[in-house]
Amino acid sequence: MTASPPQPRHSESDLPPFDLIIEGGRHERHYWTDLWRYRELLFFLAWRDLLVRYKQTVLGVAWSVIRPLATMAAFTFVFSRVARLPSEADVPYAVLVYAAMLPWTLFAGAFQDSSNSVVGSAHIVAKVYFPRLLIPASTLLVNLADFLIALGVLLVLMLLLGVAPSWRLLLLPLLVLPALLGALGLGLMLGALNVRYRDVRVLIPFITQFGLYLSPVGYSSAVVPEMWRGVYALNPLVGVIDACRWAILGARATGHWPDFVLACAVVAALLTLGLWVFRRSERQFADVI
Repeated sequence: MTASPPQPRHSESDLPPFDLIIEGGRHERHYWTDLWRYRELLFFLAWRDLLVRYKQTVLGVAWSVIRPLATMAAFTFVFSRVARLPSEADVPYAVLVYAAMLPWTLFAGAFQDSSNSVVGSAHIVAKVYFPRLLIPASTLLVNLADFLIALGVLLVLMLLLGVAPSWRLLLLPLLVLPALLGALGLGLMLGALNVRYRDVRVLIPFITQFGLYLSPVGYSSAVVPEMWRGVYALNPLVGVIDACRWAILGARATGHWPDFVLACAVVAALLTLGLWVFRRSERQFADVI
């Protein structure tokens, strides 16, 4: 057996030169650049949450279909059969409710998940550096996956009830965007507070449940008296839901576009405030969590 020749040893002079720079505040100045550099982590976190969401459940992904369908059935019975509220443009009441459930479920799921995301990822927040904003942002991708599944169910429901989809359905991604960004804005604010004050996690389901009845999910916004319309439209979900119904139901529904413009303005304010609160609190997450 022939022994292999010994490998040459490199001296320090043969190694390529490099500089190690320790600079205070570097991460703060390059924060938004780091968001792009760590973009793969965003998708990894979303994939992790998507796998964990229905892990060890009997029905699995079917829950993303069962929950909106069950809510739709309950609202249709209560508001249509018991309260006898009118539908919009004579469409089946079930389709009217489910068309509103799409943006509402997307908003509620993204809001709750983003609000609890930082506390739920405490094991990595306290160990390594990365822009913490990626954690709540990744929850939006998870809820978008559920949204696409629920959208497919809506199309099947419309065909079964004889409601033909409109070309306006192609505009739906743009119309639900304010709901997604509004959920992120609120989630950033409450998520930052949740790290320091764990009472916030008790408040989150209450806000979600309260908002469900303040939004035109189980009924048409046309039943709201005109004198209260301006105050009612301060809820950004009002304009978003009406716009989504316009896209889904086609010519049978009328969108209230001033309400949608107001919704976009409110969402922009919420997102700006949420980013400001989150960034001010982010430096202390590892110490407090």
